[in-house]
Amino acid sequence: MKRLSLPTKRGSVLTGVLFDAPAHVIPTPSTVVIAITGIHGNFYSNPFYVNIGKTLSAAGIDFIYAQTADAFGEFPTLNVKTGEQELIGSWNEDFNNTDEDIEAYLDYASQQGYQNIILAGHSLGANKVIYYLSRHHDSRIKHFIFLSPANLAYLTSVVTEEEKNEILMQRKRGEGDQRMPFNLLGWIPGTANTDYQWVFDNILDNVHVEPEKDFSQIKAITHSGALMIGGYDRFTYGDPQKFLENINDHMQTAKQNKLVVIPETGHTYQQKEQQLADELLKLLKTWGY
Repeated sequence: MKRLSLPTKRGSVLTGVLFDAPAHVIPTPSTVVIAITGIHGNFYSNPFYVNIGKTLSAAGIDFIYAQTADAFGEFPTLNVKTGEQELIGSWNEDFNNTDEDIEAYLDYASQQGYQNIILAGHSLGANKVIYYLSRHHDSRIKHFIFLSPANLAYLTSVVTEEEKNEILMQRKRGEGDQRMPFNLLGWIPGTANTDYQWVFDNILDNVHVEPEKDFSQIKAITHSGALMIGGYDRFTYGDPQKFLENINDHMQTAKQNKLVVIPETGHTYQQKEQQLADELLKLLKTWGY
C-alpha cells in the first residue's frame, strides 16, 4: 500500500492510496479499480474502501482510493503550477474541474501500464464518473462501477428559500469566493460560488428517481459496467432497486450492465463493508479480471 500525490492540470494536488497486489500473488497486476470518492468520502467516514482495497489486492487486482477536492471539508496543499499554498476541499470545490480530477488518476494508471482500468465512483463520486463518461469515450476504461449514485434532488431539497436568496445576494455583491454564513445541507461549509453550483447550476445532477427527468448524461455513456447500492439507501425515497433500474433503463448498454443491491445497509454500506468488497470481487471475476 502506498500514498499517491497526483497533480492536476490546474496544479492542485490530489491524494489517494494504492492498494497494490503482493508480488507473490501476481508479479505485475494488469487490472486496477479506481474509486472516485464522494463528498467527505474519506477513510474515516467510509471505511469500506479499506475492505475493498485489501480484498481486491489479495486477489491480484490493484485498487486506488481516489480522493478528489471534496474528500474533506478543507485541507492545505501546494499548487505545483503556481508554487503557492492553497486550501482546497468541499468548501470551495468547482465541479467544472471534474474531468481533470478524474484524468489525474486515469493518466497515472495508464502510465503504470495497467491494461484494464475499471473506473468506479461512490455517491457524488459516481455522479462525477457519469459526467466524465458522458463526455469522454475513453478507451483506457474497460468498465464502470456506480456505487450509490447521489440523487441531488433529495440532497438539496433541504435548502430553504432564505438560504437560496443569501447565496444569490452574496454573489451579486461580488463576494462569490467568500464563505457563506451557513452550512449547505446543514453540513457542508462553502463559498457562495460553490453553493450556487450545488443549488442552481449543478452539472452533476444526472441521476433521478423520476423517469421523466434529464438523463442526457446517462444516455450518452457508451461503456458497460455495474450499478450497486445499499438496500436501505435513503436517497432513493425508499426503493433503491427501482432507482438503479430507472438509471439503467436510460443507458445504451442496459442489457449488458449488472445491478447489485446489498441488503440491509445504507448509502455508505455500514456493517456490510466486507460483503460489498466480496460482491465487487465477484463482479470483476465475471468480467474476466
